[in-house]
Amino acid sequence: MSGEFAVIGLGQFGRAVALSLVREGAAVLAIDQLQERAQLVEAEVDAVACADATDERALDELGLERMSCVVVAMGARARETSILTTALLRQRGIPRIISRAANELHARVLLAVGAHEVLNPELLMGQRLARNLAHPTILEQIALDENTNLVEVATPEQFIGKTLGDVDLRRRYGVSVIALRRSGQVLPQVAPDERLLRGDRLLIVGPPASVRRVASLA
Repeated sequence: MSGEFAVIGLGQFGRAVALSLVREGAAVLAIDQLQERAQLVEAEVDAVACADATDERALDELGLERMSCVVVAMGARARETSILTTALLRQRGIPRIISRAANELHARVLLAVGAHEVLNPELLMGQRLARNLAHPTILEQIALDENTNLVEVATPEQFIGKTLGDVDLRRRYGVSVIALRRSGQVLPQVAPDERLLRGDRLLIVGPPASVRRVASLA
């Protein structure tokens, strides 16, 4: 399985990662110490292993060195196990290790022992929910960096019937329209004379405060 993915820990999060990778066309080796968890994904992934990822002999048999990326997806109750697993994977020269963190301290430790990236899905979902509650007109949002967000917002009522040139979001709000979503299709590189229609969604990029100002108009 050279150049493929392995997911260690097949709880709800790990299963979601493994099955989503399969849907994206990737080959996946799914690993869990519990046979019943491994069996839940056995029919859908390329290979399944029931193994203890903290057992060096088991890791040797799995041959994870051939993987391009290993995801350590263990939950909050297995913090010590995830730390040890991450350290052992780094010793084996895995080119990319992504480990799930339960909190900030856990994330720092995972990075210290060898994770290339860490993520906290509960924190991310909480932040996303808070953004959606505070700004319901922001349909999607991606932080490109700490100073720039890419967001999809409903077109404010006051913009409907006007062209992008009339609205002039760059001058008035300091954001740029990079595309329109109309009737389920994305229209890239829209011209200034493009007239906005009811139901259009604006894909805009700019500072977080600026994009929130535009979203607040809808």
